[in-house]
Amino acid sequence: MMLANVIFIFMWIFHSWDVGVLCADLPETVLSTEQIHHHIKRFSGLYTGPYFDPATTTNITTQLGTHAYLPCKVKQLGNKSVSWIRRRDAHILTVDRYTFIADDRFQAFLVEATDTWTLQIKYVQARDGGQYECQVSTEPKMSHFITLNVVVPKVEILGEADIYVKAGSTVHLKCVITQSLEEPAYIFWYHDGARVLDYVRTEIDIKTERVGSDTTVGTLTIYEAQRKNSGNFTCQPSNLDSASVLLHVLNGEHPAAMQRGKNSASPIPGRWWGPLSAGLGLSACLRPRTAAAAVLVIGIAGHILFT
Repeated sequence: MMLANVIFIFMWIFHSWDVGVLCADLPETVLSTEQIHHHIKRFSGLYTGPYFDPATTTNITTQLGTHAYLPCKVKQLGNKSVSWIRRRDAHILTVDRYTFIADDRFQAFLVEATDTWTLQIKYVQARDGGQYECQVSTEPKMSHFITLNVVVPKVEILGEADIYVKAGSTVHLKCVITQSLEEPAYIFWYHDGARVLDYVRTEIDIKTERVGSDTTVGTLTIYEAQRKNSGNFTCQPSNLDSASVLLHVLNGEHPAAMQRGKNSASPIPGRWWGPLSAGLGLSACLRPRTAAAAVLVIGIAGHILFT
C-alpha cells in the first residue's frame, strides 16, 4: 500500500504544471490523502466545472442601426455547449457557433483567448432591446443574463415644416441629430427625392459637424436661392430615420398667397356683403321657406344694383 502511494505521488509531481512550487512544499515523508487533495484544489481553483466570470457585464447600451456585442465569459467550459436565448419570446438564437433563427443579423462566435462566447446583433433595431440569456448545458443549466438597451437618436430639421425665403437670400437648413452615441457615417440630402450630389460650391454647400458627445449637425447652405430651389428637402443620416421640410422661394409674393393656392375660397367682395347680410338678417324673422325666397330676391337685387 505504501509503495502505491509513493508511485502515485511521483506521477502527480511530474505531470504538475508547477513542479518547483510543489516540490518546495513536499515533506520528506509521504503525503497523506488530505494533503494531496489540498494541492489539487490549490492548483485547479475553487470550481471543478464551468463557471461564469463574475466580471462579465450585465448591461450593454448600443445605438439604433449599429452592431451590438453581448459577451459571455465561461471558464472551464470543457465539452459543454453555450446557447444564447432571447428572453421576450424564449427563442433559441444560437448554440455554440450554429444559428437557430431565420434572421442573419444574429450570430455567435468564440474568442478563445478570453473564453468569451459573444452574441453579435447586426444593424440593431428598437425591438431588439431587452434581456438575453447565455446558457451553459450543465445539469442543472447555468445562466447569465444581459440586458440590451437600444438608444434611438432624434432627427429633426430646425425651424417650421414650411420655410419661406425671398429670392436671392442665403438659406441654411440644419439637420440636428441628438441622443446619438456614435456620429453617423454620413448625412445625405435629397431635393424632391433626388440626392443632392453634383452641386456648384458657389451655389450650395454641405457640411457635417459633431457638437458635444451626443449631437451631430448637418448643414445644407443655399446661396442666392432661386425658384428652382423650392421643394422638399430631406436629410437622411446613416441607419437612422429621416427629416424633411418644404422650402418656398418667393419672388415678392406674400407667403399667405402661396399657402392658399388655387383651391382656396376667395373672400366675398365688399359690395355684395351689404345686401347679403341684410337678407340674412331678415330671414331670421321669417318662416324658413319665406326666408329663403327673401335672401334670393335681395341677393339678385344687389347683383343688379352693383354690376
